[in-house]
Amino acid sequence: MIIPLFDTTINDVADKLLSIRLEGGVIALSRVLTLLVPVGAAAAEEAIAAANQSSMEHPCRLIVLIEGDPTGKSALDAEIRVGGDAGASEVVVLRLRGEMISQQDSLVVPLLLPDVPVVTWWPDRVPDVPANTPLGIVAERRVTDSRMADGSLAERLARLSHGYRPGDTDLAWTSLTWWRAHLASLLDQPPFEPITRVVVVGRTEHPTPVLLATWLGWKLHCPVEVEAIESTATLSRAELHRPSGVISIDRPQGTSTATLTMPSGQVRRFQLPPPSLSDCLSEELRRLDADTVYGEVVKRGLAWLQRGDHLTEITQTES
Repeated sequence: MIIPLFDTTINDVADKLLSIRLEGGVIALSRVLTLLVPVGAAAAEEAIAAANQSSMEHPCRLIVLIEGDPTGKSALDAEIRVGGDAGASEVVVLRLRGEMISQQDSLVVPLLLPDVPVVTWWPDRVPDVPANTPLGIVAERRVTDSRMADGSLAERLARLSHGYRPGDTDLAWTSLTWWRAHLASLLDQPPFEPITRVVVVGRTEHPTPVLLATWLGWKLHCPVEVEAIESTATLSRAELHRPSGVISIDRPQGTSTATLTMPSGQVRRFQLPPPSLSDCLSEELRRLDADTVYGEVVKRGLAWLQRGDHLTEITQTES
């Protein structure tokens, strides 16, 4: 059910939510967090659909803020979505125009659920410092998606690094969870030799392969190479080189099956499907503490990569 409220006030929206709560009883109260989603009009419905899917695991109040014409007359239109149009959440869509756009923090405060965490997710932009934005200040966790952001790869990575504060994360990093899990498990198997080199192959101008290579090189203290290719597959291959040979994981373009090849020639295939947007969001909503590994990678690892320390190590290894 979708309930439209045209040229309304935030108090009217709050009153309508209260009446829905009274009518719905306990089911309308079983929310574990408030999810704030500032998003452009073009990406709004995709973001709402992903959040609704995630709400099946994390019931929440979803507040979507869509910015309209900043020079127009100050106005607020709203929609309240419940039932089949809202997954396991309540969805409040606020369409802002004029001065309303600069008042987003004061608009959401009356709608925040009491005694539950607040998460802010920017589906289509990466603020310079998410924690310093009005909607970032009210949130315990702040989620961006540099895969969808404007700018070159270098600019997007620099924004993640310079703007990081504890509590931040990015879905380009979240999408690496299963790659990281499989690669880490390989290091727990004999022979226990040092990794002498890492090679990651992935899509041109995409942050995900760089983040994986940075994590591996930084943690393993070894040279790292990122090979960018024109492909629809974000991440195609990861290689761990050690004295006894190369361990590789390949996921060909357009498939969800990966192939693990060991130095002995042993080959094993397993499922490694690219995670959907709702998969990544659900994972981030499972933990509301700071992702310290991500913070170390973007604050220290990317600086190490940018300085070219890994290139020095490659030169020394080859010589």
